[in-house]
Amino acid sequence: MADEHTPLLAVVQTRPARPRYPHHTLRSVCTALLALLLVCGVITVLIILNFVPLDNDGNEAAWSAYLPGSTRKLPPSWPKTAGLDYVDLQKLLLTTPDAQQAREWSKYYTSGPHLAGKNLSQALWTKKKWQEFGVENSLIIDYDIYVNYPKGHRLALLKKGKESKEDGPDAANYDSSWKIVYEASLEEDVLDEDHTSGLVDRIPTFHGYSASGNVTAQYVYVNYGTYKDYEELLAANISLSGKVALIKYGGVFRGLKVKRAQELGMIGAVIYTDPGDDGEVTEYNGDATYPVGPAREPSSVQRGSTQFLSFAPGDPTTPGYPSKPGCPRQPVDHAIPSIPSIPISYQDALPLLKALNGHGPKASSFNKYWQGGGLGYKGVEYNIGPSPEDLALNLVNEQEYVTTPMWNVIGIVNGTIPDEVVILGNHRDAWIAGGAGDPNSGSAAFNEVIRGFGKALEAGWKPLRTIVFASWDGEEYGLLGSTEWVEEYIPWVKDATIAYLNVDVGTNGPHFKASAAPLLNKVLVDTVGLVQSPNQTLPGQTVRDVWNGHIFTMGSGSDFTAFQDFAGVPSLDMSFGFGLKTPVYHYHSNYDSFDWMERFGDPGFHYHATIAKIWGLMAANLVETPVLQLNATDYAIGLRKYVDSVKDKADEAGFKFKAKKSLFDPLDKAVARFHKVSASHDALAAHLYQQLLDDNIPWWKWWEKVQLYYAIRRVNTKYKLLERQFLYSPGLDGRPWFKHVVFAPGKWTGYAGATFPGIMEAIDEDDRKAAYKWVGIATGVIQKAASFLE
Repeated sequence: MADEHTPLLAVVQTRPARPRYPHHTLRSVCTALLALLLVCGVITVLIILNFVPLDNDGNEAAWSAYLPGSTRKLPPSWPKTAGLDYVDLQKLLLTTPDAQQAREWSKYYTSGPHLAGKNLSQALWTKKKWQEFGVENSLIIDYDIYVNYPKGHRLALLKKGKESKEDGPDAANYDSSWKIVYEASLEEDVLDEDHTSGLVDRIPTFHGYSASGNVTAQYVYVNYGTYKDYEELLAANISLSGKVALIKYGGVFRGLKVKRAQELGMIGAVIYTDPGDDGEVTEYNGDATYPVGPAREPSSVQRGSTQFLSFAPGDPTTPGYPSKPGCPRQPVDHAIPSIPSIPISYQDALPLLKALNGHGPKASSFNKYWQGGGLGYKGVEYNIGPSPEDLALNLVNEQEYVTTPMWNVIGIVNGTIPDEVVILGNHRDAWIAGGAGDPNSGSAAFNEVIRGFGKALEAGWKPLRTIVFASWDGEEYGLLGSTEWVEEYIPWVKDATIAYLNVDVGTNGPHFKASAAPLLNKVLVDTVGLVQSPNQTLPGQTVRDVWNGHIFTMGSGSDFTAFQDFAGVPSLDMSFGFGLKTPVYHYHSNYDSFDWMERFGDPGFHYHATIAKIWGLMAANLVETPVLQLNATDYAIGLRKYVDSVKDKADEAGFKFKAKKSLFDPLDKAVARFHKVSASHDALAAHLYQQLLDDNIPWWKWWEKVQLYYAIRRVNTKYKLLERQFLYSPGLDGRPWFKHVVFAPGKWTGYAGATFPGIMEAIDEDDRKAAYKWVGIATGVIQKAASFLE
């Protein structure tokens, strides 16, 4: 009953509070987890957007490519080598190459003819061997190439009888009053001591891409047949038009000798090897000739291509695109000769040279480059000619031109970073049955390199970067296999390739030689210091210890050309070569044989094993080192030297400008800027590499490891794509296939490299307008490269 003590507000009992929704606890946990996931996602996106590497255009790559599940995610073992420690990998690549095993590979490759387009059995054998070594992903890629094969030839020295009333021989069929004074054998002697020299199916002497023809005319001795040699003959009022050129090998690529003769109206070319170019090891100096001794065998003949290599390598019918079945074919006049040519021995050249004695001026009356003929002791006076009107050469060359398949063997070992690739290559085809030096000393060494990597794969190794092994076909005709392959896969090659490492001739002597893009100088020098030299004049000497240290400029003449000059991939070519005092190397001759190699070139095959060790270790450096050991500052130093050489060339040529400084000043400034930024980039790379070596990032700071990974990716990407910045898409004047502004084969040398070729050619041709144009182009690409590195 209510009274005065009763509260005014009554307390009413209710049920206990209940959650508004069912599964309250579960919902709370899920909400917290989702919030945490959102925060982690934001952090991940920020990391990726801030530290993702650059793409090919220098912009941030699509970040989605780096998310979990992408092939570009942080490799699990990074920065360490997966499955095998880097030091252990190096030991494998140092100890696996075996001299006796290389000897066996050499014996196989040199056992029979293997011209381009006629070596399918060797391609299949090579593929099978690589698969046995552990490179299971090995395949054959074919192209349809346009090439020639020899059918017949003849070279005769003719003299007109006194009874003839004709003024000269008919161009196709000489008159019966013309008598044969000398009929060249055009064969190399069969030697009992050299078993491949007598093979029934040995390849005749001929020139690749030479024109068929039957010509008879007076002839002229034109020295080495360089552009300058021809100019000096014209200046001396020597009649060249309508004549046959008698040319010494050497100095420039043989195809350019024929090209210039053709341009001057000459109707044929005969090229021989003069022992005066064999250094100190000659019969004249008392050395016995091969096979008894190290001097040149007198019947030795240098075969080879007469393609205009410095104008358009690759299949001449498909310039700039791959020679696949059914593709359109272009005319070939731009790339191969229209006049016949044949190679001969100095034994066959002797009667022709002697017949010129007393006719025309002597070579000794010209400059120093005309001196040094080595057949004076045989009665040759080296007169220029022309031969008298009653003395002529009948040159017959019969070639069969066909379009036929050829076969590259490609082996692939996929890495954990698929868009960083290192390519190793050697060609397999040869002009002769042998080819023990060129190219199969490289082929034998290549098998040992791959066998070493195969052992690493067997031990569980997974490379950081992808490796591609390439056994090219068709190199001898004009770099066909490599050029067609690069032209087909150019987008991928440009996007992914870090470097191309080429070995053509692995060894034909004891002297280490190398040419390289400056980016690779450091890797080369560091690597040769790890390998013991077979020539141990002092205990423990490395190849670096006995090497003169000179690195040649990249030119042409081997399979690096398409990579360096067309695709902008930094490339390297190396070998052990002959010298002035070593046994004569019978280049492109039947005597480049297994027997010559075993007796004189590399007895014991120790240099075969040594080049394999260098090659493998260099590849391992580029494949496995987390921070690429390339060096942009070396490139800047090289550019400075190249600019100075251009200035010297201008001075020597008397190439004067009203304000000379205004021509080269922008180029000097661009090089100075590039030097500054390249030094900064190398310093950043070295700093990041030191961070990896210190290895002081605790496991729980995983984001710092991710950040470091992407910083290194950014640095490596700039290294990878730097060489591409020096490409100029329209190409060089008159030879647009060559895209590199800094490096190209010399226009009239072929083999030797030219630096800043556009400027150099303008100076050679006294073209001031072109000089200003190419200085501007060079300045622009160097500025672009500097901006790319910044």
